Amino acid sequence: MKICFAICEYNPFHNGHAEHLNYIRKNIAPDCLAIIMSGNFTQRGETAIMDKYTRAAHAIKAGADIVFELPTAFAVAPAEIFAKGGVKLASAFKCKKTLCFGTESAEKQKLISTAKALLDESKEFKKLYKAELKTGITPIRAKIAALGKMNIENLDFELLKTPNNILGVEYAKAVIGSESDIELCPIIRHGTGYNEVTLTDESPSALAIRTAIADGKLKKIKPYVPSFVYPDLPEKLPSADDLLFYSVIKTPKNELAKILDCGEGLENRIKALAKNCLSANELKEKLKTKRYTYARLSRILTSCMLGITEKSVRKSLSQDLYLKVLAVNKDKTDLLSSLSSVSSYPLITRKSDIIKLDGAAEECFRQDVFANDLYNFICGKHTNEFEMKLV
Repeated sequence: MKICFAICEYNPFHNGHAEHLNYIRKNIAPDCLAIIMSGNFTQRGETAIMDKYTRAAHAIKAGADIVFELPTAFAVAPAEIFAKGGVKLASAFKCKKTLCFGTESAEKQKLISTAKALLDESKEFKKLYKAELKTGITPIRAKIAALGKMNIENLDFELLKTPNNILGVEYAKAVIGSESDIELCPIIRHGTGYNEVTLTDESPSALAIRTAIADGKLKKIKPYVPSFVYPDLPEKLPSADDLLFYSVIKTPKNELAKILDCGEGLENRIKALAKNCLSANELKEKLKTKRYTYARLSRILTSCMLGITEKSVRKSLSQDLYLKVLAVNKDKTDLLSSLSSVSSYPLITRKSDIIKLDGAAEECFRQDVFANDLYNFICGKHTNEFEMKLV
């Protein structure tokens, strides 16, 4: 069996995503096109605009065969953990595997050589990196600056300056670092930039679509998403602001410090500034610096709300997990038994399957269940964590 994976959020699924899946079908032609998708909370630390089952159904309608959930612990983490989590699930299959993803440059060898340079953290690199961090810049910019002073050959700094290239390098690092046999297949990402917030004639980013919804311009989105996606789009974005702020106020400093990326005394600043704020958004605006970006702060607050600590994330990365099936093509349900036979992780398709889980897997799945329950409360709707959509 040959499987091609795409690791994604589809928040929401748009025409650019459809092009990606069409490319895989036409040029890679796998026996199975499998999606590993974030659940109800995303890598920007935001609440997904539609529940994970609806978004998974969109992927199936667009040509995917099956959609697995990326556990919440990885979905609301920085790019490095997001990539490691996705590669970890894909690597559980003992067959020919390809990971296809969009980048701004799509030069495979440069991705690999840059990933290898970043993995080789010598004493010199660590010293330079630590010094650069002290200047108040973000970790990725500190890495670029440190590597730039080391005169390393075959290192493409342009790959570390744009979001999809950075994620592509992280995929390569995850594959190389885990000694996975996944073949990497980067392709050029078309359309506007990942961080572009306005709709244009080109294929817009998911962020631009979400921004249009927030601005009350739902009708303007119609040309940029498949016809089966548009009717499911919400008229306004879901907000977890009150719950996020409550969680920060309630959580002691020593517990905040246990959250991934919330070290170096940031927990003290969060608690101090929270006393003079009235919302999570106001708090993030006051906390934001060159080093502590809005996305990083959002991930920290969301992890606090969901009860996800760095220890639980690291534990989930280091131990066997599971493959929660969100949706499958109704005409290809035989894939479930085929995939199960080549997977070292159990497939979760119904409530009775969770008896197969223990240790880190059981803890990780409990976090997914809680995240789903919380999302239902935020959005005022009900989805069942144990269901699987046939589309």
